[in-house]
Amino acid sequence: MKEATIEFLSPGGSELILKLTGNWHMVDKTPAVADVVGEMRQGSIVKVSFDSAELLSWDTCLLTFIIDLEEQLHAVGVELNLSGLPEGVQQLYTLSKEVPKKEGAERGQTTRSFFERIGEDAIHFLKSIQKILSFIGEVTFPVWRFFSGRIQFRWSDFGIFLQETGVYAVPIVSLISFLFGVILAFVGVMQLKLFGAQVYVADLVGIATVRIMGAVMTGIIMAGRTGAAFAAQLGTMVVNEEIDALKTLGISPVEFLVLPRMIALTLMMPLLTLFANLMGIIGGGAVAVGVYDINSVVYFSRVSEAVTLNDLFIGLFSGTTFGVLISLAGCLRGLECGSDASAVGDATTSAVVTSIVAIIVDTAIIIIACSILGI
Repeated sequence: MKEATIEFLSPGGSELILKLTGNWHMVDKTPAVADVVGEMRQGSIVKVSFDSAELLSWDTCLLTFIIDLEEQLHAVGVELNLSGLPEGVQQLYTLSKEVPKKEGAERGQTTRSFFERIGEDAIHFLKSIQKILSFIGEVTFPVWRFFSGRIQFRWSDFGIFLQETGVYAVPIVSLISFLFGVILAFVGVMQLKLFGAQVYVADLVGIATVRIMGAVMTGIIMAGRTGAAFAAQLGTMVVNEEIDALKTLGISPVEFLVLPRMIALTLMMPLLTLFANLMGIIGGGAVAVGVYDINSVVYFSRVSEAVTLNDLFIGLFSGTTFGVLISLAGCLRGLECGSDASAVGDATTSAVVTSIVAIIVDTAIIIIACSILGI
């Protein structure tokens, strides 16, 4: 394939004729505008024309070359004559000039100061808090309607959400909780054996798991599994304009979509927490009995003596609050989703991050409150 070339002809002295030859395509090496400008400045050129008799083929690469050349010539007051170009090129050039370039359309490089960035981040944080509080207020009224029996959602959907947030989550909760119990037992025994008190690993695993860590691990698992799913589902509905359709029909998206998800996860979290506690204790027992030869009866007896009802209720209460927080975060980020496909991924990521942060903050508050109250 013959490459694109330009021959410079100056029959009249004041006119420069550009003879275009070869194939002008994007994939080929094309002459630069700077070469033409440099040739033009060597004489007293006031007009530039074209000769395309030997031009074999072209695409938008040629049009881009002409537009760039026209800008350079216009800056120095030189006329550009397009009559020698193919008719298709002239038509495309005319079409490109029909819509003028919008002023300010190009993205400029802006440099923000450190304090400006801090201020914008602070304002964004305060707006996020405002949105969260507003969303909590929107959910509160439907919850009251639910307990009064005047709620508007399909109970069949509610049953599906119970199954998705409960039964389908059991395998992953079982695996992670069991492994967490194994890790906690290994770490605990490594320190306790220095004092010859390996049997107290049962107290360590039992209290830590039942009191708080079983609920925390379950909450983190559900944040990544169910909270992200809620955000993706609602975000996809926003993209497909299904949320707008519900509003047009006079159906509240919060009442119809958010409430059944929130209630289902809130009901399932205490049950999953109980199961996580059991699997964590069993995992710790597997290490204590199988690796360190602690009698199984002694291990489970120590667990039953160490763990109190206060520990159990604190764990269940934590799991319940985690369920509320995860469902609220997932649904909020889903409803805030933008209108494009990438926004669904952003909403999902934001939902997981928000849920985990809320779980950690809630855990700290519960632990501090229990310490103050002495329970």
